[in-house]
Amino acid sequence: MSKSLAAAIAQAKCPKCRQGNMFPVSPFSYRKLSVIHSRCEVCDASLVPEPGFYDGAMYISYAFSVALMVTSLVAINVLVAEPKLWMYLTSVVVLTIFLMPAMLRYSKTLYQYGMGKLKYRGY
Repeated sequence: MSKSLAAAIAQAKCPKCRQGNMFPVSPFSYRKLSVIHSRCEVCDASLVPEPGFYDGAMYISYAFSVALMVTSLVAINVLVAEPKLWMYLTSVVVLTIFLMPAMLRYSKTLYQYGMGKLKYRGY
């Protein structure tokens, strides 16, 4: 049974078969943050087409970081009557440290789906 595009991206599956994992560790693991399987374990597609391919994912990761910062700053302004500077700094630092593995993983996943040449072939 094939996965939908949204489910495959959310689970970081291979873009070609939507079954094999792109990453060897869980989304919230701080070990091996930048490691991607070189080949899909199901369809043997190359998940690293060329050296430096995932460097472009930095732009997506940057967008995630900006969205996280803006959301946390707006939330503090809405929830706290007189926010202090330490509240802004603490919230941004803690959320960034906590969500960093997921942001790195999904920036690479979105980059592979958007810029990679692997197209879905239902098996």
